[in-house]
Amino acid sequence: MCGRYAASRRPEDLTGLFGVEKWEPTETTLEPDWNVAPTKEVYAVLDRPVKDADDQRPVRQLRTLKWGLVPSWSKSPEGAARMINARAETVHEKPSFRRPFVSRRCILPADGYYEWVTGAEERQLEEKGRKKRPRKQPYFVTPADGSVFAMAGLYEFWRDRTLPDDHPAAWWVTCSVITTEAETSPLAVAPAEGPASLSDIHPRMPLMLTPDRWDDWLDPTHTGIEELKALLEPPPGGLMRAYPVTTAVSNVRNNGPELLEELAAPEESTLF
Repeated sequence: MCGRYAASRRPEDLTGLFGVEKWEPTETTLEPDWNVAPTKEVYAVLDRPVKDADDQRPVRQLRTLKWGLVPSWSKSPEGAARMINARAETVHEKPSFRRPFVSRRCILPADGYYEWVTGAEERQLEEKGRKKRPRKQPYFVTPADGSVFAMAGLYEFWRDRTLPDDHPAAWWVTCSVITTEAETSPLAVAPAEGPASLSDIHPRMPLMLTPDRWDDWLDPTHTGIEELKALLEPPPGGLMRAYPVTTAVSNVRNNGPELLEELAAPEESTLF
């Protein structure tokens, strides 16, 4: 799954990296965020015609969206925090995701994502039926070569009918991260003590799009289900590294580059 990630790249860097044609700095500038949590505003790259423009060709844009998809038919936005992820295996058929999958796809740029592993001793207690809440060690997962972690995403529009048309909050634009089965192949760089593959950390992971898939994924004229499902193939194995980070990241109020600092060993207990 993806429940927390880091996104510290400047918008100026993202526009060049993704070939963005339209970006409104006064509307879309976000501060670097090392602890992105559901319902926060995040950067998204998408191809869409510019509103009210004479030329209605798709234009690559950098936009800010709210993380947690609200379906267009929803009566309220209350369920947004539950729709932060869409499974690649079923995204084409689930009512909340199938329409944006066909026509409203985006890329959510990140440095990498956080995932938590329950310590071995705590898991044993849990298996014996103890009520003690298991302690978990967070890991940061990121491309081994330092490149952008381009997560496949979907976005949707939702109209708040309690507000007038000209109200700035009348329309919500929300998004979800697509996830897939975690890689079982060895990590490119693995910690000395800990998981050897992403599947050792968690059975799911965000779907990372390699640059050769960016244009096809973002192109809204690509609407064939089978064609789009082919783009959901996981990237080649061995591109990622994972390392333990401070448990301070578990509190969303903590935010800063120190959250990405690699620990010499897990904080909590021996995990493997």
